[in-house]
Amino acid sequence: MAEVPGWALTGDWFDVCSCDVPCPCTFAQPPSRNRCEGVLAWHVREGHYGDVALDGLNLIAVSAFEGNIWAGAKCAMGMYVDERADEAQRDAMLTIFGGRAGGWPAGFAELIGDMRGLEYASVRVEVAEDLSRWRAEVPGHVTAEAEALTGPTAAPGARVQLFNAPGAEVGPGGPATWGVGTAARVDAPAFSFAFEWGGRSSKHFPFRWSGPDA
Repeated sequence: MAEVPGWALTGDWFDVCSCDVPCPCTFAQPPSRNRCEGVLAWHVREGHYGDVALDGLNLIAVSAFEGNIWAGAKCAMGMYVDERADEAQRDAMLTIFGGRAGGWPAGFAELIGDMRGLEYASVRVEVAEDLSRWRAEVPGHVTAEAEALTGPTAAPGARVQLFNAPGAEVGPGGPATWGVGTAARVDAPAFSFAFEWGGRSSKHFPFRWSGPDA
């Protein structure tokens, strides 16, 4: 195995899933109705793998699983990788997100039991600076949108957040900012996924990962 260079990524992660609000998976519990289908999106604000810059690159996954993902359940997943990445960047992204560079992604990769493949595509990920909304799209295949959760007793402009989440998909840290999915449409025949819903759970996490000597 080739030596892994120092690497680090910081950015935004969110999902839009089929669970009721709030998603029980974030509390390390089984999903609503014991099954979760969802869209997961990563946006790298700043990052490098050795001397390969990864700033601004995106990745979207579609997935499904049954049971508690934190208690032994495994998910099926397919990934769309940002087509703007050059060959060195693609290799770096796949090494990190495939778990071969260590750090938190290595543990997350162990949750995948059925990796259905990857495609390079136009991957668009947008996160409002005030965390009022977020959106992910692979044209023709994935649309996932959410708005920050609010209600009659919430302070105007204040986000509903959870600290010290016991089931954070990006690892320890946070906070989770809760949202409500306004749209989730997936038509991904290459990965055998197709689903659509609205009004279900969504949450945003910042992430900060690193590898050896970063």
